[in-house]
Amino acid sequence: MILGNVEITNNLPESLGRFFSVQSYSKVAVLVDENTRQHCYPKVVAHLPEHSVIEIKSGEEEKTLRTCEHIWNELTKLECDRKALLVNLGGGVIGDMGGFCAATYKRGIKFLNLPTTLLAQVDASVGGKLGIDFHGLKNHIGVFQEPERVIVSSGFLATLPERELRSGFAEVLKHALIADASYWKTLTAKPFEEQPWNDHIQHSIEVKSGVVDKDPKENGLRKILNFGHTIGHAVETALLVSGNRLLHGEAIAIGMITEAFLSTKKTGLPQGSYEEITQYLLATYHPAQISEATIKKAESLILQDKKNEKATIKGSLLSAIGQSEYDVIITLGEVREALAEFNSVVNLSSAK
Repeated sequence: MILGNVEITNNLPESLGRFFSVQSYSKVAVLVDENTRQHCYPKVVAHLPEHSVIEIKSGEEEKTLRTCEHIWNELTKLECDRKALLVNLGGGVIGDMGGFCAATYKRGIKFLNLPTTLLAQVDASVGGKLGIDFHGLKNHIGVFQEPERVIVSSGFLATLPERELRSGFAEVLKHALIADASYWKTLTAKPFEEQPWNDHIQHSIEVKSGVVDKDPKENGLRKILNFGHTIGHAVETALLVSGNRLLHGEAIAIGMITEAFLSTKKTGLPQGSYEEITQYLLATYHPAQISEATIKKAESLILQDKKNEKATIKGSLLSAIGQSEYDVIITLGEVREALAEFNSVVNLSSAK
């Protein structure tokens, strides 16, 4: 199945063979981290043309200009010219940063994304958002640039730890919450352990592609994809700085709970819907309470959110399950209230 430049395949060797049979590149380099080199590279190496491997360390904390400099240096040492191709084999960090490095190296070379995590397959695979973190601010430096192709194979999911798979599931849930109430019912009818990943990958890519096609540069509608991310990103980054790291989806689950609470105050989300969302997310992610120090750090980070305008915080909230609104003004006081409510429901949940 092909949606735009995203191909969902059950036969990765065939898809790679077809891609390289009609494309010609002066050099091919494959970007990996230590995990994808061990677990994912062996699945594709025999189906790639002659190539070199560039390895970086895994983790959000490596998504920096320092790592970009290493990638650019390696491409330079390999004498890659503007007809070269960078293959990004990995999760969201590899896709975001590898794409950013490709888009800026010699003013832009082509790149192919092979997302290996559920998170990357259902979210970062669509839309051409590329970037890196900068001075503790998530995705603060970046560009919009589409890859030549994204080849999505659920076979890579077998290489993932359960925690990484659960992290990616948060974005699947988000896509249903913002755009498809019936699919939310489908998702929540089953526990995490019984989810059909192939169905979810296709659904998420369809939802996100439909939104991005209408608003590629996030001038309006595409902002709904940020539901859960205003507070979620801030908490994720605050904890990353403290060394108490959450995976992206774990932080977005917190963001969706807190922003669903704000939705009851600001965009008319029914209280019963908020409780339904919260109960499922608490049961799926079992989050801990957030410390006062983390809340303060998160508040300062929210002021740098990319959706803000003229120092005004603008978020994306729900008017109902399956319906969302964007550019909703949120105050720091409301953020603090939402995080206090989150701590309260976590405390009640853990006491049961």
